[in-house]
Amino acid sequence: MTTLIIIPTYLEAENVGEVVRRVRTSAPDADILVVDDSSPDGTADLAKETGAEVGQVDVLVLPAKGGLGVAYRAGFKHGFSHGYDVIVQMDADFSHDPAALPGLLGKIETGADMAIGSRYVAGGNIPNWPTSRRVLSRVGNFYASTVLGLKVRDATSGFRAYRAGVLETVEAGATRATGYGFQVELAYRAHRLGAEIVEVPITFNDRVRGVSKMSWHIIGEAMSLVTWWGVRDRVLRRRPSAVEISTNAGAPAAAVPMAAPESAAGPAPEPAVREGA
Repeated sequence: MTTLIIIPTYLEAENVGEVVRRVRTSAPDADILVVDDSSPDGTADLAKETGAEVGQVDVLVLPAKGGLGVAYRAGFKHGFSHGYDVIVQMDADFSHDPAALPGLLGKIETGADMAIGSRYVAGGNIPNWPTSRRVLSRVGNFYASTVLGLKVRDATSGFRAYRAGVLETVEAGATRATGYGFQVELAYRAHRLGAEIVEVPITFNDRVRGVSKMSWHIIGEAMSLVTWWGVRDRVLRRRPSAVEISTNAGAPAAAVPMAAPESAAGPAPEPAVREGA
């Protein structure tokens, strides 16, 4: 199967070269697409230099900083138009270990529609997280799973592999979330349309170099959307069409916790994108 690995970036000059090299080592036959939000630190240029070194790397520079969902939608569109069989999404900051790629791809090869790198299944691990952060993340994921009826323990994880045909069917381009709600939204759309979703244990490592892009705006968006989807689809019992599950980004905010995004390190000064969940 032909595979595209999408790595969204913003201010990742310290990481992008090494992560591309390690992805190439772990997935030697895959193509890599770096989607950069016009980073002023030269991230895109470094990605291009590394791509020339290791091969099979494209760099897509977006005109402005638009958020995680915008970057992934652009990457997915590229993948669909080029006819890839499998599409992978992952972070650029080594919180997602490239060595875990064969495990995710293996699940797709054996029939899964979506394989999620999970912190919360047996074998998953989050070294060095404080208790408060663990509790917030687990409670938030439990809330999302319960409210939406998802049988997924780590719905906010941004380390994933998709069967491209399934991803296109759930209309990834029609999603509305821009931050971490984007991860939940895709899993929820796939679940409602009957996709086979599996979780693969991963060790999630905090960012070593660079600055986290997390903000309370992104967390609030995810909280609001999960609650709205739950009310709309499980209380009001709206039924989706075969390929349309609309969202409402203007839904009222929830007074409940959403999963702590994997790299959240406190509020950021502005709602900038962070690569992955």
